[in-house]
Amino acid sequence: MNTSQNTNQNRKHNQSQNQAEHLALVLGATGKTGRRVAARLEAAGIAVRRGSRSADPAFDWQDPATWPSALDGVTNVYLSFFPDLAVPGAPEAVAAFTAEARRAGVRRVVLLSGRGEPEAQLAEEVVARAGLEWTVVRASWFAQNFSEGAFLESVVSGEVVLPVGEVGEPFADVEDIAEVAVAALTQDGHNGQIYEVTGPRLLTFAEAVNAIAEATGREISFTSIPLEAFTAYLKEEGEAPEVIEMLAYLFTEVLDGRNAYVTDGVQRAIGRPPRDFAEYVRTAAENGAWK
Repeated sequence: MNTSQNTNQNRKHNQSQNQAEHLALVLGATGKTGRRVAARLEAAGIAVRRGSRSADPAFDWQDPATWPSALDGVTNVYLSFFPDLAVPGAPEAVAAFTAEARRAGVRRVVLLSGRGEPEAQLAEEVVARAGLEWTVVRASWFAQNFSEGAFLESVVSGEVVLPVGEVGEPFADVEDIAEVAVAALTQDGHNGQIYEVTGPRLLTFAEAVNAIAEATGREISFTSIPLEAFTAYLKEEGEAPEVIEMLAYLFTEVLDGRNAYVTDGVQRAIGRPPRDFAEYVRTAAENGAWK
C-alpha cells in the first residue's frame, strides 16, 4: 500500500472516530429545517437525537424539566425555537436552555434566527454569551412556505391572498439553510459567524406565485389585501390570537423593505451560490408538491 493510500485511510478512520464521538440534538426536528438538518447529519454518519414533544426522550420548550434528558450526552445542538424568536420570553428561554446545555457538556450550538428581527437578535446575543462555540444562521421567508407550509393550501386552490404589496423578498431555500447549519455543526471555522441565508435575487410575492403558475401550467392568482382584512379572516377561521399577532408582525415590520437585498451567507458558509427560486419551483413541481 502506498503512502497516499495510507494517508487517505487514516483520514477516513479519524473522520469516522470524530463522527462516532458526536451526538447532535436537533430541535424542531419535525419542522422544515430541522428534519433536513437531521437527515443530513445522519447521512454523514453522525448520531442524531430528534428534539420534539413526541420524541423519546421528549423535548418541550414549555417544559424545562424535559431539557436535561434531551441534552444527556449531546455535543452539538441545532437550536430552532418554537414558535418564533420574536415572541415574548424567547430570549429568556434560549438563555435558560443554553445554560443547561453548557452544564450538560455541549460544545457547539447553531441558532436558527430571523433576518431583520431585532427581537431575534436578542436571542443571538444570549447564545453568543453562553460560553459555547456558536454560529447564527439568519433567514426570513422560506421558499418552501409555498409547497410545505402556510401558503400551500392557497396555491393548490389557485388563489393566494396576502397582506403584502410590491416589496421584494430574497426567498431562502430551506435546503440551503440546512446545508449551512450542518456545515457549522460539523466543521471547524464557523465559530462566531453570522450567516444570512437568502436567495440570489429579489421577488415580490406576486412574482413568486406567478413563477409557480408557469412551472405547473396552472392558473394561480395573487391578490394583495389590507392587513385588517387578513387578520379579520384569520379570526373568523378560529386562528389563535398569538399566531395572528405573529403573522401581522411578519407581514408588516419584517416585510417593510428592510430585507430587500441579497447576501453572500451561503457562499461564505459552504462555498457555492444559493439556490434560485426557479430551481426550487422546478424541483417542487417535479416532486408533485402542488398536485
